[in-house]
Amino acid sequence: MTVFSRAARWLALVLTAAASPALAASGPPPGFTLSDDADLAFTSPDGATKLEQYKKENEDLDLKWQVWARRGEEMTELKPEQGYPAGFRFTGDSQWLVRMQKTGSGSQDLLLYRAEKGTFVNATKKSLSDLAWAYFHSRPDTKNMKLDYHISANLMKGTEDAYRWLGVDWPSNRYLLISLSGEMDKHPKNVAVKGLADWKCRYDLKTGKFDVPRIFAKSNAEALTWEIKR
Repeated sequence: MTVFSRAARWLALVLTAAASPALAASGPPPGFTLSDDADLAFTSPDGATKLEQYKKENEDLDLKWQVWARRGEEMTELKPEQGYPAGFRFTGDSQWLVRMQKTGSGSQDLLLYRAEKGTFVNATKKSLSDLAWAYFHSRPDTKNMKLDYHISANLMKGTEDAYRWLGVDWPSNRYLLISLSGEMDKHPKNVAVKGLADWKCRYDLKTGKFDVPRIFAKSNAEALTWEIKR
């Protein structure tokens, strides 16, 4: 091959590469803008992962929200897309992440993610809140309670330090404490609101099972009879 032939081939490769589209960078699709609300930005305890929330207004003036985990230059979406922004809590070892997702007025779901290959992925097929409610309805003392609205699953504070504020000595990065609430349509005329108020259970990240620690026995019994009289 002559010098001129080699030069011609090199030039052709350069022109082909220049004409080819660049690989799309990871991140939200066009139309989504980063929220400037500092309360919607979260960083893992080890500082490696930053959570950013992006919003987009559709033709009906409804907002769509996406959450993206940024690790260096790489970004991964934490699905699903929702109609509201979310709150987040990490475990102290930065290996687990809980999304506290508003779904409507007085309603909230929980979603669980785990660290995998430098990002976070869904840890359970069903949402963590669905699993918690299934546990609630599987128990003999709670299975017959029917709730109609303001159905909410909440993550109690303390994931980072294993809930030491409760005076317990549970292993670090092992448990999540979940509080369930909701209200009923049917109740006596002299009662303004009746339902379930902060019934607590514990989720074991190691085994994927729920239980109710003894320290919550009294407050859970009271939660089942919660009402506000007129």
